Amino acid sequence: MNETRQQAERARKAFLKLSTSVDRTAILNDAAAAIRENAKAIFAANEKDLAEAKGSLAEPLYKRLILNDSKLRDVVDGMTQIAKMDDPLGRVLEETELDEGLILQKVRTPIGVIAAIFESRPDVVPQIAALAIRTGNAVLLKGGKEAAHTNATLGDILRGVLHTHGVQDAVQMVSTREQIAEFLKMDDLISLVIPRGSNEMVRTIQQSTKIPVLGHADGVCHVYIDEFADIDKAIRIAVDSKAQYPAVCNAAETLLVHSKFAGREKVLEALAAAGVELRDSGFGSEYLDYIMNVRIVTGLDEAIDHIHRFGSAHTESIVTENEENARRFLNEVDSAGVFWNASTRFADGYRYGFGAEVGISTNKTHARGPVGVEGLLIYKYHVIGNGHIVATYNGENAKPFRHKRLL
Repeated sequence: MNETRQQAERARKAFLKLSTSVDRTAILNDAAAAIRENAKAIFAANEKDLAEAKGSLAEPLYKRLILNDSKLRDVVDGMTQIAKMDDPLGRVLEETELDEGLILQKVRTPIGVIAAIFESRPDVVPQIAALAIRTGNAVLLKGGKEAAHTNATLGDILRGVLHTHGVQDAVQMVSTREQIAEFLKMDDLISLVIPRGSNEMVRTIQQSTKIPVLGHADGVCHVYIDEFADIDKAIRIAVDSKAQYPAVCNAAETLLVHSKFAGREKVLEALAAAGVELRDSGFGSEYLDYIMNVRIVTGLDEAIDHIHRFGSAHTESIVTENEENARRFLNEVDSAGVFWNASTRFADGYRYGFGAEVGISTNKTHARGPVGVEGLLIYKYHVIGNGHIVATYNGENAKPFRHKRLL
């Protein structure tokens, strides 16, 4: 048996223990404390990555690589928030009495072993690890080589905490692409793959495995300023959506403006003053930079058509005081997040109160939008009887089912 398969089998065993017989809340609290206490070592490792990456990474990716005090504080706060959540495992979601003494329960359970593949952002390591621990899933983490020192340091800290609780293999770092290629063949051991990166990477993984893939690729987000928008709100939302932090997937890449909106020039001037380069071509591009496409549209229908043609089904926002137009936009735009009078930058697991996210899914099955605790859980059915057999429910004079909902 090769080493990679042994690693996956250790993860499987850790998942079975983590999901049933350890104090996951205590692990999370200990992990948050360990990250906080080892901040100097984490920053030192990050400085090595930044020094090696300087000049070789595009500016947006370089910015994502930075792990400073503010980002680490957010990570620790998110882990603490996750630790405070009620334990979701074993919760009965539905309960039905099929017959007297025969009960059907729908029970919340973990998914299993997850392989997470991501680029550049080392803060992803503790975020995904915390979500996996809370949900009782084991996780295999493969980060980009540009963050190798930081990822390794974070992985060692987390595994040290897990070791004290007897489940050190519940979080494992993966170092090579070749290992990932092998993991993608192990549909008997790995239950879900979560890639975070380019469209090309996500598609390649989807085409290389039978394992379900929770894909998150481009974030081509839009802000549509309606004819009935408040000018001040339009300026605030457009600038925040693009310029507050452009190197992330929930930053807006395109501004759509109604031809009759009176404040168009003021909005464009505000964006330019924030350092944003405005273009009228390249729709569908994800710049992750101070660049934004602008298109004038004749109405709501044209705006929605544009979003469906060029968007990535990530996050879109309408700025308007007209509730009818807002409701149409919210109902008709087919994206994971659809906002009214709010910045696209709110599309984030931490801001949604999830503590963190493993990514933002644009899928339409299982989980959509920021994937937090709920997105890493599934369910199974418990049937609890007292000698019941199906023969009594078949044929002539068969017993009727009650199907009485109890929960």
